[in-house]
Amino acid sequence: MTHDAAGLIPAPRHDDSRPDRAGARIDPLRTALAAAPGTEGVARLLRATLGQALGLALPDGEPGARDTVTLRIDAALEPEGYRLTVADGRVEIAGGTAAGVHWGTQTLRQLLGPDAFRRAPLGGAPAARELAERTVTDAPRFAWRGMMLDVARHFMPKDGVFAYLDLLAAHKLNVFHFHLTDDQGWRVEIRRYPKLTGTGAWRERTKLGHRASPLWDERPHGGYYTQDDIREIVAYAAERHITVVPEIDIPGHSQAAIAAYPELGNTDVIDTASLGVWTTWGVNPNVLSPTDNTLRFYEHVLEEVLELFPGDFVHIGGDECPKDQWKASPAVQERIRALGLADEDQLQSWFIRHFGRWLAERGRRLIGWDEILEGGAPGAPLPEGAVVSSWRGYAGGVAAARAGHDVVMCPEQQVYLDHRQAPGEDEPVPIGYVRTLEDVYRFEPVPPQLTGSGADRVLGAQANVWTEVLEDRRRVDYQTFPRLAAFAEVVWSTLPPSPARDFEEFEGRMEAHYARLDALGVSYRPPAGPLPWQRRPGLLGRPREGAPPIV
Repeated sequence: MTHDAAGLIPAPRHDDSRPDRAGARIDPLRTALAAAPGTEGVARLLRATLGQALGLALPDGEPGARDTVTLRIDAALEPEGYRLTVADGRVEIAGGTAAGVHWGTQTLRQLLGPDAFRRAPLGGAPAARELAERTVTDAPRFAWRGMMLDVARHFMPKDGVFAYLDLLAAHKLNVFHFHLTDDQGWRVEIRRYPKLTGTGAWRERTKLGHRASPLWDERPHGGYYTQDDIREIVAYAAERHITVVPEIDIPGHSQAAIAAYPELGNTDVIDTASLGVWTTWGVNPNVLSPTDNTLRFYEHVLEEVLELFPGDFVHIGGDECPKDQWKASPAVQERIRALGLADEDQLQSWFIRHFGRWLAERGRRLIGWDEILEGGAPGAPLPEGAVVSSWRGYAGGVAAARAGHDVVMCPEQQVYLDHRQAPGEDEPVPIGYVRTLEDVYRFEPVPPQLTGSGADRVLGAQANVWTEVLEDRRRVDYQTFPRLAAFAEVVWSTLPPSPARDFEEFEGRMEAHYARLDALGVSYRPPAGPLPWQRRPGLLGRPREGAPPIV
């Protein structure tokens, strides 16, 4: 596959370009936009983005006319597939659905150059743009192409969330996993339980660097999204054909909730009223108590969550739930006996299955980290329709797929983007194994153990961005980019097997893509290494040496 200077990312399936032949001219004074039925929303967004960037009015035009960009649905194409044609003074984007048309418009933006990603035209009268004759035919490899953003450890204000939704759309990613609750903060307004944000959204201070660091930021930290903020975020994402998957952690990672409502914790083994929102990092021993009150509390929480997030999936966490308090609690031990469970592992499975059934009764699907596979009582597997996020490696995803469950692959050793990008002391707060741009480009979501129907259970993959050591958007940008561009190509494009992928060719296309990221204002890691203000000297990380295991 060859590419011209446009440097399309992710790489399309077929790109027939004739750079020596004029295709069409995008002219601020002449170019119109024709939106066939079903594409009106795409047209509205295209007018807003290209109009702002290039000074284009894009008035209504006639479908198929010269000097017109035509958007239309072609049911013969794959649902998210598109065909972009530039010829005879015309541009046509056909998609199997409105989503496909939308992804085609993202390719058009790339063809128009990096200035098409700005918020306003550069000085002087807006200039016309020449496009060579070209036909791009494209469709994604996976249906789930996601990024998880943790806003619980460090809150990201709403404008930063919008910026990340724009970045996902520009890379043809379609799932935004919104990690809203954890020990260090509760970030979504729940009207029935106002102390979740009144108390749980704020911590007194914050550990600087890895949890072993002696340093603290003594400023209070916090924030949350009102329900109207969430509705706005979900609508903004939907206009860009992105599904928002909320995460409400159960039964571990819950100290912020317990700080707000101490009765949720194990009151017979710890003074839960003395707990505040956690100020450091790691696996927290303070977990939910398995009482009927706790179940009703989280059902009420989820009732409001379902009103805010209309997508099919709700993530309930399920990871890193220490059992020490349950083992020490007479009340929990009595609960285990009353439920006929064997041990604390089965109790955690009981928690997960309860909410899996509860969500299924309301037409939603539970998704959780791969620990939700553990402790299932005989004859009581995960609820039908439950999905596993395989984070500790591939093994959980392989087991889930073989058991008939859908899987999202996000192994930490490969696609945790908070992990460091290079060796050396200049990398800010280095966490985990080195995962370079090339390493991410060679990530393969479907392991060789899965074939046939098992491989079909892999819905796709997502890159996870945890923010313990990412205190603001610039730090998130640095860790996320440019690696998210490589990840986007992995989950969208039909690539050769990992060892045979042409990374040098990808790097060549990245030269054009860095200019787009510049136009979008992304504080990415430069290929030559961090700029002086991107370093964090003196902040302790936790680097791991060698090649990460494939587990």
